[in-house]
Amino acid sequence: MITLSSLDDLKAAQKTIGQVKQNYPVLFEKLLHAVYLTRALQFKYQYMGNLLFDEVPLEPTPKFVQASILRLYKREIQVIKIDENIDVLHELFNEFKQTGYAKISLLIMGKSPEAVIGTLLI
Repeated sequence: MITLSSLDDLKAAQKTIGQVKQNYPVLFEKLLHAVYLTRALQFKYQYMGNLLFDEVPLEPTPKFVQASILRLYKREIQVIKIDENIDVLHELFNEFKQTGYAKISLLIMGKSPEAVIGTLLI
């Protein structure tokens, strides 16, 4: 999915992510793990977000991955979904929905807002 974001939106998202990291460190670590796993498996961040928030995916489940790997990935996402503070992530991603899962994920990994400004297709 192609998204356009302003630098102000990205800085606001980065600030909110920092607050989540500070106030909910265990939840943040689970999310960071899922983001890096998504990257390592070369899945789209949109797919991760769709699984995380029970959304209808814009694209189908990745077909290039063995079923056992896909089950492992879904279990890792489930770990986040059952966290008692999952509402914090719902708020984060809903507040910055126009920013998109890919850019928020890059900010979670520590990228600067300036590094992810403009269009991004992941």
